[in-house]
Formats: sequence, structure tokens, C-alpha cells
Amino acid sequence: MSRIHQTAIIEQGATIGDRVSVGPFCHIGSEAVIGDDVELLSQVVVMGPTTLASGSKVYPNAVLGGDPQNTKHKGGYTTLVIGKNCVIREGVTMHRGTDGSRGITTIGDNCMFLAYSHVAHDCVIGDNVTFSNNVMIGGHVTIGNNVIIGGGAGIHQFVRVGHHAFIGGLAALASDLVPYGMAIGNHAYLHGLNIVGMKRSGMARPEIHNLRHAVRMLFDRTKPIKNRAEDVRLAFPDSPAVTDLVGFITTDTKRAYCTPPLDSAIEISDSDDNS
Repeated sequence: MSRIHQTAIIEQGATIGDRVSVGPFCHIGSEAVIGDDVELLSQVVVMGPTTLASGSKVYPNAVLGGDPQNTKHKGGYTTLVIGKNCVIREGVTMHRGTDGSRGITTIGDNCMFLAYSHVAHDCVIGDNVTFSNNVMIGGHVTIGNNVIIGGGAGIHQFVRVGHHAFIGGLAALASDLVPYGMAIGNHAYLHGLNIVGMKRSGMARPEIHNLRHAVRMLFDRTKPIKNRAEDVRLAFPDSPAVTDLVGFITTDTKRAYCTPPLDSAIEISDSDDNS
């Protein structure tokens, strides 16, 4: 049986799963779909065609499924889909897609959005992603699996962030960040690889070494990065991780790539790595 507080408003037409808990002063719109075992603590607003999958927990004052903050949106039918077992903390906002673009904002499974973070329209967020407090991402941003974003960081619209990447606190990222990349600074630059994240994911040591050498080759500035990508592919034909990295580079994008500063070499070292 679901537990609905007497002060909560659930509009007719909303779909509520089993064992759902809806706390005081929550407001669930008529087009919302709330999965099994979801917990809305209090004063949570779920607007429009928003799906919140099973096992997720939403804290007070979060607003999910608001209209996109985009003047090109004309009020058409768009959606927000949030995956399973997500934790959405106080004051988080997530907007639906726009009717002139993807039309859907998607959030993967097992994600954590800390207080006052924001997901804009038409974004694609992978699984196991962490937004620290006050992270802001613009529209059409794509974030891969297992990405961690530090507090107060901002990501420009249309930027792609590869899987297992790390973005430092207060960073302003306006360029695509390669898988396993680590970006810091304002504006953010490529500081190296997320070695800790690669180890945590179980990546074998030889693959870590392959990526280290591949990234040095990609960003050595002797050629444009997309030309260097083919050299890297040929140099590491048997490395799945490098093949994945090259695939990211050769995919069409609206943004430039996050690179090391002009006056410094890329740093790939890590204090925990004894290789």
C-alpha cells in the first residue's frame, strides 16, 4: 500500500506505483508516472509528463519536469524520464525537453543530485552520475556513465562529457571532455586522467597505461586533434579503452575539446599509482 499524506495533492490521471510514500504538501501533476517504492519526502513538485522510476528518493523543494527555459519551446508535448534508485536532494530542478529538439530529458539509474543542482532541457545523463551541490548544466548536454561533477561547476550547452570523467569544483566547462578526463579551472582545462575513477571501475593496469600514452598523443599539438585520433587508433589497435576514446573524438560535436593549457604539458600522474 502507498502512503499519501493528507496535505499532498495528486491530480487525477497521475499514475502511482506500489509502496510509494508521498509526504506533506507534495504536488504531483496529472501526467506524472511515479514508480514503485519511490519516496517523496515533502513539498516535492512533479510537473508535466514526468516519469520517476522505482526506488528513487526525492527531498524537499525539488521541482521535477518544469517547462524548459528556452524561448524556442512553443509549449508542445515533451518529457522528463528519471531512472531507478536516484537520490534527488533539496532544491534540485530538472526540466523537460523542448519541442524543437530531442523533446526529452533523460536521467540514468543510480544517480545522485545534491542540493540545488540543475539539469536543463534535452540533456542525457548516464548511470551512476554524481552532481555535487549547485552544479548547473545547460541544455543538450550529454554526460556519460560514472561521471562525478564537483560543487558549483557549470557546463555549457551542447557539451559532451565522456564516461568516468571528473570535473572539479567551480569549474566552468565549455568544451567536450574526453572519457576518463579530469577537468579543473575556470575556464576548465584538461588536467589529466581520472586515474582514481579508472581504478575504482576495475580497469586493468595495462589499459590505464594505454590511455595515458594515447592521451599524450592526442594532445601533443603537432596536429589537429581529429587527425591525431587516427594515429592513436593505429598505435593501439587492440585496446578497447583507446578505441572508445577515439570514438568519442571522431563523433560529430557542436563544441571544441577540453585541452591542456597552451603553456604546459598534460599531467597524467597520480599519487596512488606506483607504476
